[in-house]
Amino acid sequence: MEKVYFNNEFVNWKEAYTHIEDRSYQFGDGVYEVIKILNGKALWLEEHIERLFSSANKISIKMNTSISDIEKKIEKLININNINEGITYIQISRGVNQRSHDFPNPAVAPVMIAYTRELYRPIEKQKSGISAIFQDDIRWLRNDIKSINLLGSVLAKEEANKKGAEEAVLHRSNTITEGSATNFFIVKKGVIYTHPVNNYILNGITRLKVLELAEQLKIEAREEPFLKEDVLQGEEAFITSTTKDIVPVIKIDNNCIGNGSPGKVTMKLQEAFENLLSRLL
Repeated sequence: MEKVYFNNEFVNWKEAYTHIEDRSYQFGDGVYEVIKILNGKALWLEEHIERLFSSANKISIKMNTSISDIEKKIEKLININNINEGITYIQISRGVNQRSHDFPNPAVAPVMIAYTRELYRPIEKQKSGISAIFQDDIRWLRNDIKSINLLGSVLAKEEANKKGAEEAVLHRSNTITEGSATNFFIVKKGVIYTHPVNNYILNGITRLKVLELAEQLKIEAREEPFLKEDVLQGEEAFITSTTKDIVPVIKIDNNCIGNGSPGKVTMKLQEAFENLLSRLL
């Protein structure tokens, strides 16, 4: 039976129960990370855990463990469950306390859970591309925090699903921010554009790797705001995330992006990303 990490122990998943007054359950008061596993290895583990600590710090959760200790627990969990390809999910709740909007005083111990599951890379979608829709970004104003309070993203993703699309490309007053669960890029006149890092987006790990690869490939990349019109006038678009890597977006709201097929810059980045993964493994 698969093991999970819960309450400082590795237990069978059926033994892991959320307390009725856990603040994650009642308020969405917590943060999380999703980490890719390939060939039994957690990729960019330290960067993910550092971001987990950063998110926790931004909402004043005082961690009672270290980055290296969590890394060791995650590596052990992957080994116990013998996961070759998939993800690790980690969540930190502020803890268990009588329901009140105020932070517990005195503070209670944070609750950490972690589990693994098999999840395979979407190779066919990476090759053929996906469709998306434009959607108003109704989420809160601190999307730099990887909060477990994801209802805005859930609603956007569901709207995309209803329309037969894979992703919702979000915008605030016509300015593109990111996808419901991804970072978003366009290529216009050979230049890559993506929203700058601020409170409107999550600075994705894969996003950062793509920008590094663009620099290595000597492809100009600009982190600056752009509009819906720029997307439709661009030659290419693509999304990035831990679970999707780099996936071309070939159609938005029934409008073809470029010639309606994955573009040269996107494919060049995909090839470089594959080479990066092979070096890591």
